[in-house]
Amino acid sequence: MGEWSNGLFGCFGNMGICIRTYFCPCVVHGHNAEKVELGTCMKCGLVSLTPCGLYFMAKTREAVREKKGIEGDFINDCLISWVCGLCSLVQVARELDDEPSSSGQAMARV
Repeated sequence: MGEWSNGLFGCFGNMGICIRTYFCPCVVHGHNAEKVELGTCMKCGLVSLTPCGLYFMAKTREAVREKKGIEGDFINDCLISWVCGLCSLVQVARELDDEPSSSGQAMARV
């Protein structure tokens, strides 16, 4: 089994994601959920504002874990989303941003 490429408390490794998550966590969650095909950015972002938001944050975290082969379980995902919600959102966003682009093309610098 694999591990997260970024630690849970490595929030400041990407200041752009960190700032977006602090000021608009619903948008970051929406983007995360859309990247793992759990729904549209708008729908998932709005759901994250409801009492069910923690559940859907945990489901997104679970989907990323399964996609990347990272060890863990859903109960742990729920606890992390509840106790360290913003850090969890940043960790998931950074994990998804570390993936190669879906188009399969790379830009070369000249």
